[in-house]
Amino acid sequence: MVASKSLSFISLFIAFFIQACSSSKPTFRIIEKPILFNEERETLSLDYLEKRHGITKQEAKIEPQMVVVHWTAVYNLEDTYEVFNPVYLGGRPDLNSASSLNVSAHFLVDRDGAIFRLLPDTTFARHTIGLNYMSIGIENIGGPDAPLTRAQLKANADLINFLAKRHDISYVIGHHEYQAFRGSILWKETDHNYLTEKNDPGDAFMRKLRKRLGSNRFKSKP
Repeated sequence: MVASKSLSFISLFIAFFIQACSSSKPTFRIIEKPILFNEERETLSLDYLEKRHGITKQEAKIEPQMVVVHWTAVYNLEDTYEVFNPVYLGGRPDLNSASSLNVSAHFLVDRDGAIFRLLPDTTFARHTIGLNYMSIGIENIGGPDAPLTRAQLKANADLINFLAKRHDISYVIGHHEYQAFRGSILWKETDHNYLTEKNDPGDAFMRKLRKRLGSNRFKSKP
């Protein structure tokens, strides 16, 4: 009888443990996948900060106040990584005119919601005209032919909440919204004619993201 009760207790404990494990939420984590940031890239970054943003620094560092959400228009993780990894920009005459520094971002979110860190949060990255000096860039694998997924939506919200605990983040914008900052005190681009038209990640995705974050929590305009 005692043995029977003991076995019954163990069975109940195992059942409870399995249920608890299966109902627990996945742990938020960031996978390290650094792009090349050597002395040459830092020199180009410092040059960009000075010539394009009018800011002179000893190190290519930023104090993040903004998160800019992008999509890659490249449809897999490894190909996107190979775009960002080189120090020098290739095949983009519209951007090469401003600097030969390659484009990059701090984070890359795959279609299943996996988050990869390409650069430290406070390292300078070239991803948004006029606002690089103060913003963290999040790139999402996808584009017009592959709309961003629900898993990416959740991952972006989780990542932004994480970043807001580490930095004084006041603004969250989509890349397509960046020109709203032209003429404001936050806009720092020495060439007023240097602009590109962007449509990523689109109004629909940003509406859903802001709903998850809390509609009035972060500003989208200066």
